[in-house]
Amino acid sequence: MGARTALTTLAAVGGAAAAGIAYAHLESKLFTVRRFSVPVLAPGERPIRILHVSDLHLTPGQRTKQEWVRSLAGYSPDVVINTGDNFGHLRSLAPLLDVLGPLTEIPGAFVMGSNDYFAPVFKNPARYLLPDAREKRDDLVPLPTESLAKSFREAGWADLTNRRDRITLRDGRVLDLVGMDDPHLDRDVMPEPRAEPEPADAGEDPVLRLGVVHAPYRRVLNQLRDDGVDFIFAGHTHGGQLCLPVVGALVTNCDLDRGRASGLHGWPGKRPDDQGGEGSTWLHVSAGAGTSPYWQLRFACRPEATLLTLTAKVD
Repeated sequence: MGARTALTTLAAVGGAAAAGIAYAHLESKLFTVRRFSVPVLAPGERPIRILHVSDLHLTPGQRTKQEWVRSLAGYSPDVVINTGDNFGHLRSLAPLLDVLGPLTEIPGAFVMGSNDYFAPVFKNPARYLLPDAREKRDDLVPLPTESLAKSFREAGWADLTNRRDRITLRDGRVLDLVGMDDPHLDRDVMPEPRAEPEPADAGEDPVLRLGVVHAPYRRVLNQLRDDGVDFIFAGHTHGGQLCLPVVGALVTNCDLDRGRASGLHGWPGKRPDDQGGEGSTWLHVSAGAGTSPYWQLRFACRPEATLLTLTAKVD
């Protein structure tokens, strides 16, 4: 190969790489709302619309993302589930309270993710390609986690940090919930079973049992399934964030298989498309809406929230 040919080839490769990076930066701002319909309620039950929000990684300067998050209340869900990693900056509390404010007027529940506890730091992006990219550091700066959680609780959202709770929908129906703190930081503790209420205090029977956690590690999904939940919500994976056509996600940043990096699946079905089969429970993993503030790139994996319409099973 001559010198001129080699230079031409290098220029072409460099140009393609630059174009790919430019597109990946653009795609990180192409927010979308995905939709699923899931037959999980008892026969005869009216549908329940759940908005799943995760991994915003919001920074004060992300105006486009802020407008999009604020607009999500316009979908009029019955329930909001927030699976964490809201913060993207040390000064993100005020914009988070602003853009999530309309959603907190709707019944909801939340857990926190690792990026809700400590401010982001610069990391080698190649580490993300490891099967589990956890890294212990002693230079982490705490975030105002409790201030955000307190605001959520005061608005009426259920705090599922290693807790069980119930929420009442506007139509009076009750959801039973169980959640855990972030497994990526080994903060997860499965709550003790709920004591059976006395008959006089039982109230309305729940129409559904939900499990909520940030990072979908296999041990946690198994615990929630064994607890008898009907549906599990998780985030953390960013859907792989940098995906390849046909191949899909390259990593999940936990021990979940790549086939379940995002979307609706059955757990622990033998295949990702074993949805809600016998012996498994429904699992929705959100690809999330954010990135690291240092690497605002997504490829073949648009930032998202998800509107899930839970419907009645067919007799």
